[in-house]
Order: sequence, then C-alpha cells, then structure tokens
Amino acid sequence: MNTAIIRFILGHVLKIEGLFLFLPAIVSGIYQEHEGFYFVGVASVSLLLGFIMTKKTPKSQVFYLKEGCIATSLSWILLSFFGCLPFYLSGEIPSFTDAMFETISGFTTTGATILSDVEGLSYCALFWRSFTHWIGGMGVLVFLLAVIPLSGGSHINLMRAESPGPSVGKLVPKIRYTAQILYLIYFVMTVLECILLLIGGMPLFDALTTSFGTAGTGGFGIKNDSFVSYSPYLQWVVTIFMMLFGINFNAYYLILFGTIKKALSIEEVRVYIGIIIAAVGVIFFNVLGTCGSIFETLTHSSFQVISIMTTTGFSSVDFNLWPQASKTILVLLMFIGACAGSTGGGIKVSRLIILFKTLFKELNSYIHPKIVKKIKMDGKPVEHDIMRSTNVYFITFMIIFTISVLAVSFEDKDLVTNFTAVIATLNNIGPGLELAGPTQNFGHFSIFSKYVLMFDMLAGRLELFPLLILFHPSAWKDFFTKRVSPK
Repeated sequence: MNTAIIRFILGHVLKIEGLFLFLPAIVSGIYQEHEGFYFVGVASVSLLLGFIMTKKTPKSQVFYLKEGCIATSLSWILLSFFGCLPFYLSGEIPSFTDAMFETISGFTTTGATILSDVEGLSYCALFWRSFTHWIGGMGVLVFLLAVIPLSGGSHINLMRAESPGPSVGKLVPKIRYTAQILYLIYFVMTVLECILLLIGGMPLFDALTTSFGTAGTGGFGIKNDSFVSYSPYLQWVVTIFMMLFGINFNAYYLILFGTIKKALSIEEVRVYIGIIIAAVGVIFFNVLGTCGSIFETLTHSSFQVISIMTTTGFSSVDFNLWPQASKTILVLLMFIGACAGSTGGGIKVSRLIILFKTLFKELNSYIHPKIVKKIKMDGKPVEHDIMRSTNVYFITFMIIFTISVLAVSFEDKDLVTNFTAVIATLNNIGPGLELAGPTQNFGHFSIFSKYVLMFDMLAGRLELFPLLILFHPSAWKDFFTKRVSPK
C-alpha cells in the first residue's frame, strides 16, 4: 500500500480545514465574540500538522481504490476531530462526544443535533456548524482535486470513494477539471439561493447559513424551530433549492453545455421528480385541514417531502403530529433519498431503479426462461459490475441498519424512535419521529448509542464501503508495508 500518498492527502486535508477554520474566526471578530480565539488556535495547529505531513512529496503518487477508500475515511475522521475541537474547548458543547456528534452530523450533512437550544450558541459557532454542511456536501476531497494538481495515479478512485452514488464518471477528460466544474456549479447555485433569500428579507447571516445547509442538503438550522418562523416566500425558495441540490449534477452540466431536453431525459431525474410530485400530492390531501389554508398545506407538504427526500432535514412544521399515512410516506422517502451525483444522501433513486428493473427481469425469466434481456438506463445497458455493486450495497445497507437498530434498542426507547433515529443518521437525513422528531434532539441518547449513530452517519455519507474497509484486517496489514497495492 502507498502509505506516503495517504499521508500526503491527509496533510492537504488538514491544511484546507485549517484555512476554513479562519472563516468562523472572522465572524467572531465581526460580532466581537471571544470564542473566535479557539477557532484560530485549532486552525493554527491544523495548518502546522498539514504542512509537516505534506513537506515531503511521495516518490510515487500512484494510488488505487484501496488507498482512495482509506484516505477518504481517515480524512473524514480527521476533519470531524479537528472540527469539533472549537465547540469542545470553548465550552459551547462541553461534552467531547456531543461535540464530535454535532461535527460529524455537520460534515456528513446529516443535520441531527444534540442541542436543545441552538440559539444559545455564538455566531461563529453557528456559522461553523452550518459551513460544515457546505464543505461536506460536495466533499473535501473533491475540493482537493479541484485546487491541488496531484500528478500520477488514478485520481478517479479518490472521487469514487467520496462522491455519493453507484457510479462516478468524468464530465471532461481530466478529473481535476471535472472537480472544478462540479464545485463551480455548487458555488454558483449557493450564491444564487443566498441572493434570493436576501431579496425575501432574510438577514445576511441567516441567508448564508441557510444556503450552506441547503446546498449541502444538511439541515442545521440557526433557530430552535428550524424553519417554522420564516415567511412562506423564504420557505418556497429553500424548497426549490433543496430539490435542485438533490438532482444529479450531471444534469446541470448537460444544461450548460448541452440542452435542457438532454438533462430531463435522464431517467433518474424524471423518476426523482415523479416521486416528489406523487408524495406531495398524497400528503397534501392527507393533511388538508390540519395545516391551515390550502396554500399553507401545499407549502408545508412540499417543504417536508423535499426536505426528507433530499435528506436535508429542515422542518417547517412538526410532521410528527401528522396522520400515520403521511408519516409512513416520509419514512419511505427517508430510505429512497436523492439522486446519485447530488449532495443528497439515502440509497439513491438510481439504485432503486436498478433494483426494481432487476426484480422485473427475474420475474420475466420465470415466465420466459429462454429470454435474453439486458437492463437499461437512459437507453444504455447497465454493466454487470454496477448491478452487482447495487445488490451488494443494498444487502450491506440492510445489515448495518439492522445491527444499528438492535444496538440502540438496549436503551429501551420505543421502536419508532430507534428505527427512525438509525435511518435518519444512516441516510444523513437528520430528524426522525417520536423522541428523534423535528422538535426533539439526539442529546438524550447514551454515549454508546451516539457512537453507533456517528458510525452510521459516516458510513452513510461515504457509501458504506470506504468506512468498512478500515475494519478489514488486511487493510491494516498492508497499511504498515511500503509496497504499492495491486490494481
């Protein structure tokens, strides 16, 4: 294994985080808060360690999928550790476990919080808390590929290990340019949302933090009631952008350099929009008369459906009080998630399409044993490797989900709380139901359960396997050898 390149990548990640940590320090200067000194201190240590780790350039910059997965997993753990220190050292979150939980929830764009009084945090802490969503939404390693020219090696392995979805491809021949295009789209959409929120009368600080949370489909709010107190205009702006950030970014590339017709011809995008329309329609009629006027009912139905399906996790109403049918639909949407190649989490729409097509193919083979028919998406045959990886992903997902529910159940909380808390963290959604509902928090879980849920958040954001590789004995055996792993 090429341990030198892993060390080199981790060093760059620490330097990037160190630079990002100065942003909340600037915010603390604007609002004259002493908590900013803790951000400066942690940023300085992060930068120093980063420079030490990158001082010596590896002789070989070749790395394969194994190195990519290990570098990605360790990067996210390091990010979360250093990112939580300002919360912990300043005393704003006095428990290290809680500070780590909040930070992992931020970077993985989960939005599950242990805080009961969000508004009690300093402005710099609120800014950093929301900004972690923006960093984690597209991925810090994708950012690394965009700004740092790493020579040699199959860099798509690094992007595959971090980017959400069953497959990651190049938009343009060079991976670096692909990363730059993705981040440019990401940045422009974030700025556009911020401008529209400002037009609606939202204060600049609120607009920035909300845009960060929406872009990363994270869901950390800066108000105790999340989005309840904001106007319908602001709720609709966020609703629209949550949906947009849940779409495969390849569609935006096609819009920019192709046609809108080509973008809408993507099967996953059409199914994604269709599921949203169907879910909004059913919930609208199910809660009609309980959420105010028809317009208010449509606003809340649309907001919550899109917030849950894109795994953002903002809430404009306490949907825990909705009828059972509506809550059941929301739980099902938690499993589905957004599109592959978006900032959203979940199993992904494309995987479900492949699973259903595989099911129908098997049924047809029972009726017509000699039939030879390939599964297609967007008119192209789906490769066997993608079908196999999709099936393995789903099986692994259900195993982790089952074990996690069993692990947290020893606290003797009700089944709905445990079930939805796990699915809300494993699919990076945020709120669940009952004691994990939109008006509650995760602070009441035990330390053991919090670490189980932290694992779930990281596993869900990294598509399971990059994190699981850290628990494979041969990975650590190779880690302490200096040979480059085989392709």
